[in-house]
Amino acid sequence: MLDTILQQVLSCQQCNAQLTPNPVLQVGEKAKILIAGQAPGRLADLNQKPFSDPSGNRLKHWLGLNDAEFYDKNKVAILPMAFCYPGKAKSGDKAPPKICAQLWREKLLAKMPDIRLTLVLGNYARAYHLGGGQNKLTQVVYENRFLTRNIVCLPHPSPRNQAWFKQNPWFEADLLPRLKIKVAQSLVN
Repeated sequence: MLDTILQQVLSCQQCNAQLTPNPVLQVGEKAKILIAGQAPGRLADLNQKPFSDPSGNRLKHWLGLNDAEFYDKNKVAILPMAFCYPGKAKSGDKAPPKICAQLWREKLLAKMPDIRLTLVLGNYARAYHLGGGQNKLTQVVYENRFLTRNIVCLPHPSPRNQAWFKQNPWFEADLLPRLKIKVAQSLVN
């Protein structure tokens, strides 16, 4: 049962020597959309709520979802590659510890059989869900702009990526309108 695994995740101390365990995720047995990101950010960690920051506001806008829809665990599962904030690095946050995905990811995904659309944010999630590959993120995002598959790679919605958004206007003009339609279709019962 999903609740049993979730309780195990919430009490996990595997990374206790590296960071302060404070898992932040959202899972539901009836979820239709999976958001696979890197790890919770500092604000998500503080608020105990995934994407409760400017990145989350941008992501909700991209998907055409309001707060109630986005935070409905029976609509949207938010399952990062690591569930705890990994801390700050020189540029951005530290990489997510691999042990988290190794211990929990497949167990949790197996309990969410109704996932219709997987949204992959950033390179760590991309490597897990799509394979590492040699293609740069921009190329992978560009290649999936027609949304013919049920797994879609997106750049991270962080304000730190503002330059990428400006350099790739096709993303907002071409891909996002299609993405909103695909999200809406995925949530229809």
